[in-house]
Amino acid sequence: MLGWLKRKRLVLGDALITDMHSHLLPGLDDGVKTLEEAEAIVRVFKQLGYRKLITTPHVMQDHYRNTPEDILTRLNELRRHLTERNIEMDVAAAAEYYLDEFFIRSLESGNALLTFGDNYLLFETNFISEPLTLNEFIFAATTRGYRPVLAHPERYLYLQDNVGRIEDLANRGVLFQVNLGSLAGFYSKAVQVMAGRLVDMGLVHFLGSDCHNLQHAEGIAKASKSRYFEKALNLGLINHDL
Repeated sequence: MLGWLKRKRLVLGDALITDMHSHLLPGLDDGVKTLEEAEAIVRVFKQLGYRKLITTPHVMQDHYRNTPEDILTRLNELRRHLTERNIEMDVAAAAEYYLDEFFIRSLESGNALLTFGDNYLLFETNFISEPLTLNEFIFAATTRGYRPVLAHPERYLYLQDNVGRIEDLANRGVLFQVNLGSLAGFYSKAVQVMAGRLVDMGLVHFLGSDCHNLQHAEGIAKASKSRYFEKALNLGLINHDL
């Protein structure tokens, strides 16, 4: 496996530098379950040439009520684990917030939210229908100095074939993060096509792994075979500046 990973090193990790969407803190969400599993995934990212990982546990009212304290505690545990094993990787944490009433209340109440880079705030929505509060959230976030980043927009049914709405969201200040797996056809052909369309529109600001497990980590290098991967790199991705 290592020889295969080394062949991918230059075109993936060295090209992106930083991965800004993953689920590598044990026990917080549907991602990794143990520090050993997280370690194995970090080793794969290191082989792929990545220098920094920003891991982003889910925060969701009905399933994952993770607080910044919960997340940072687990982050420190992972950092210690990697240090004890002499694994050099810059690991940081933010969160992937699900757009629900709990999140909007937290935002409007001024509660601490975990961001990355230049106050980037990663969020997701349900996959079927557009939340009625989406515009309200964008306004609330941007007026408070946050820069909202919509995770994997190519996967939302309500945005597929809805170029006008995508452009409207961009005009409102939303940035877009496309999954590497989407470029590789990991989810479906429709999602892959939509990811390519976003690249063609010049509306991809981040590429992320959305890695939940070791199998996923080992598969993301396939994205480098997509003709849209190199095209996305020419869009001036923000990954390089994180």
